[in-house]
Amino acid sequence: MNSAQGPILRFENLTLGYNRHPAVHHLRGEVAAGSLLAVVGPNGAGKSTLLKGIVGELRPMQGCVELIGLKRERIAYLTQQSTLDTSFPIVIHDFVAMGLWAQFGAFRGFNRAAKQRIEEAIGAVGLSGLENRPIGQLSGGQQQRARFARVMLQDSPLVLLDEPYGAIDANTVRDLAALVRHWNSEGRTIISVLHDFEHVRQEYPETLLLAREMVARGSTAQVLSEENLHRARHLAEVQGDFQGAAICHDNARDAHDAAEHHHG
Repeated sequence: MNSAQGPILRFENLTLGYNRHPAVHHLRGEVAAGSLLAVVGPNGAGKSTLLKGIVGELRPMQGCVELIGLKRERIAYLTQQSTLDTSFPIVIHDFVAMGLWAQFGAFRGFNRAAKQRIEEAIGAVGLSGLENRPIGQLSGGQQQRARFARVMLQDSPLVLLDEPYGAIDANTVRDLAALVRHWNSEGRTIISVLHDFEHVRQEYPETLLLAREMVARGSTAQVLSEENLHRARHLAEVQGDFQGAAICHDNARDAHDAAEHHHG
C-alpha cells in the first residue's frame, strides 16, 4: 500500500448487486492514490461488479463508494473485450480519438496538439501505420491495443481494467502490461480484474481477493496464499452461482452503452 499518498477511493460498507441480489457484500477499505491493485476471485465473485460500482454504472444497494479528489467522469474504464462492437464502421484513428471526447466533445475538431497525442498513443501501443484500418478487421490483440490507446488519451488519475488480457496473444499481454507499469510509474492508480495469478504475482504488489465478500486484502504474496484461495473457492461453492447475473450484466452494459452514447 502506498501510504505516502492519501486515498483516492474509499468503500464504506459497500453492497452492490442486481435485482436485489447482492453480488458484493459489505466491502470496507481504502485504495491509496498511486496503488497498483489486482482484484481476483472465483467466477461470480463480484469483481466486474465492483468496477461498475466504482465508475457509477451500478448504484450501491447499501453503503457507498467515495471518490476523493476525483470526479467520476474522469475515471478511465476499460470494460471486458466482449463489450466491443466490432461491426461498428470505425477506423483505428477515430476509435482511439474517442479517448479525447471528454475534453473536446464528439463533434469539435481536434487541434494540432490533440492530433499529435492521438498519433503518439497509436504509436505507443504498436499500431502505427494501421490508422485507417477498420476496427473489425483487427485481431483480438490489435483491438485491445487500440482500446489501451484510447484509455491513454483519457489521461485519468484512476484507471479501471476489467480482464484486460483475456483471449489475446502473449506478446500483446507483455506490451500492454509494460504500459500499465508505465502508467503507474506516472502516479496513476490502477485497479485490474485479473485471472492469471502468475501475472498478478509478477506485476501487482497489492491484491484484493473477493468471493462476493472480501476474503483478503494486502500484499499479493500474502493474499494469494493457498489458505486464502481455498477459502475463496469454498465461499463461492457455498453461495452457488447466482442465476440471472448474465442478464443483469447485459442490462447494465446496455445502460453503460447508452450513457456512453449520451456523453458522445
